[in-house]
Amino acid sequence: MNLRAVLFDVDFTLVRPGPELGPEGYRRRGEQFGLRLDPARYEEARAAAVEALERHPELMHDEEIWVAFTERIVRGMGGDGERARECAVAIERAWEEHDNFDLYEDSLSVLEELRRLGLSLALVSNGVRDLDDFVLHHGLDVDAAVCSRQHGWIKPHETIFRAALERLGVAAEDAAMVGDSLEDDVEGARALGMRAFLVDRENRYPNVEGRLPDLYALPAALGLPRPG
Repeated sequence: MNLRAVLFDVDFTLVRPGPELGPEGYRRRGEQFGLRLDPARYEEARAAAVEALERHPELMHDEEIWVAFTERIVRGMGGDGERARECAVAIERAWEEHDNFDLYEDSLSVLEELRRLGLSLALVSNGVRDLDDFVLHHGLDVDAAVCSRQHGWIKPHETIFRAALERLGVAAEDAAMVGDSLEDDVEGARALGMRAFLVDRENRYPNVEGRLPDLYALPAALGLPRPG
């Protein structure tokens, strides 16, 4: 394999949601809609929402799925009022605001190292935000960014990976994908013949071969020369 490019997932790979998208953010947003949401119930409510989550059967981008997902969290935190859906829509819109996300400490340095080694870089995200503006806001040096809202299909649909590869002018066998989802990022990319690496920052998959605890481990996993 002649590695020419690396594609990255965005959320929980390069960036993490900030406080406005967490327990206290839900509580504050709930107050705006007359709902009393208990932050202590957030983790359990979110886990239940994840368990009930079903993607579009044809892997089309469907924002209603995420509104329903967020509404389950709102209701699971005690927000059973008639304005629960309105609150969920407002929280979902907050995912479009670039200031609501923080870069992991390893993101910029690893992107810079890969760029120094002459690799092309791209983002591939199942998200609603404007990725081009997101890239500028966070100072990410990448060559292409493909978001499912504009593309129309979500990972692991092969077309979203192909769209990024086409923008880079790179064949699948000459690229690698890096993300935090086994199904969306790793299996989706490997189905196209790409190499793929799972970033497991919370040690959810300790037995997965080749998992990376963080992005600092990526250059070595790719077999790239060490800096200096």
